[in-house]
Amino acid sequence: MELCSVASIMSLGSLAIQRTYLCSLVIRALPKLLGSSLKKFCNDVHPALTETIVGTLPELPQDVLMDIFATLEIPDLIRAGVVYPSWHSAYTSLQNLGLYKLSQTPCLLYTSESAGDSFAYLYSLSEKRSYKLTLPDPPLRTRCLIGSSHGWLITVDEKSEMHLVNPITCEQIALPSVITIEQVKPIFDEYGDLHKYELSWHTGTRAAYNSPSIYDLHKLRDELHYKAFVFPDTSTGSYMVVLIHNPKQQLSFARVGGDKWTWLPPHDAYEDCTYKDGLLYAVTGFGEVHVIDFSSGPAVTVEMIMQMRNVYGCGYMYIVQAPWGDLLLIWRICEDHDVEPEPGASVFWNTTEYEIYKFDLKRSKLKKINCLHDHVLFLGHNQSLCLSAREYPSLKANHVYFTDDNVLWTLRLKNNHRDMGILNLDDNNKEEVVSHQLFSNFPAPIWVTPDLRKMDVASRVD
Repeated sequence: MELCSVASIMSLGSLAIQRTYLCSLVIRALPKLLGSSLKKFCNDVHPALTETIVGTLPELPQDVLMDIFATLEIPDLIRAGVVYPSWHSAYTSLQNLGLYKLSQTPCLLYTSESAGDSFAYLYSLSEKRSYKLTLPDPPLRTRCLIGSSHGWLITVDEKSEMHLVNPITCEQIALPSVITIEQVKPIFDEYGDLHKYELSWHTGTRAAYNSPSIYDLHKLRDELHYKAFVFPDTSTGSYMVVLIHNPKQQLSFARVGGDKWTWLPPHDAYEDCTYKDGLLYAVTGFGEVHVIDFSSGPAVTVEMIMQMRNVYGCGYMYIVQAPWGDLLLIWRICEDHDVEPEPGASVFWNTTEYEIYKFDLKRSKLKKINCLHDHVLFLGHNQSLCLSAREYPSLKANHVYFTDDNVLWTLRLKNNHRDMGILNLDDNNKEEVVSHQLFSNFPAPIWVTPDLRKMDVASRVD
């Protein structure tokens, strides 16, 4: 693993403190792999014998160490990878061969003014602590965060160009230029340098409702970008990025490693997307669910398969895959909002409840549900997730973990007020994830699921 990634998770001093703890983790993991007799031995072993056992662990075969390490969450895995040379070899082999696929507990990524522009913090819900990350340039605090999926952040820099960033591995990949989006044209100065952007307001259903607007390089992102997602592309074995963008929250997509964005007219008002069985499902703010089929070649088809009738008030729509196979449609209801605050006043937006509907794809039926039982939701400017609390014991069942999803905070305004927390679906009571005083006012915090896997594409950025 690169030095920057090791340093980003934990300092060497604290690694030394964790050495005995890591060895005990490995001891506890051995019984699952080597049989019940060893389990009894490990449970009954006298503490004084622990050092003897620990001393023999580095001599375990590398394939056994790799099997053990594959059961650890990423913070523990990275710690283990720097304890002994043989452990580091097992760790790097596990990563380079793509064998580490343990599902991770989502973490909250945020920045802090005191840490510097190139640093971020990753708050682990499983450990109730934060890790300091060093991320590649351009500095993270100069970028907008417009999404996170499969361990990747989708960022927009000060020239309104998009990059994927893996905060764990420090890998960074440039996405196709913003000027390849249908509604964007470059404006060059007399020296041939990119100077400004022209944004057209035409949509797939009607002509432009006003003349094109001209934006400085860093201002286009305030108007164009809305939300983005990274999905495994089953047709190519790589990845695609789906972008919700203005005017009127339309869809475009690009292949990672490709050279352009492809527009998907004619619909608009999209708010969330998910990818299932080779099909993209997208929900609009009006409660319409559209399915986009990429398998038909250049002629991508878009079909509306359902429309909710009871969407009301201010809020956001989400679509998420449930572990049991259904799709969930979720309406985030916000109250106490002030869309047009007085000059100098803080923008206030407060999530008060969620309405959840189960959508049966086979029967095309929609049913409201009042309880998630032993499941939990992660909602915000990330890819929407529904997880089993049994598989992630550090999470609270029948709760929603939510972050800001108001474009005023995620893109345009720098504001210290945050509409985020953990909401109990039983009584709608809320609690903090971590203190809001820790966050800088930009970019907005976002959920990310750590992932060590890399993308093998030609468009990497140093």
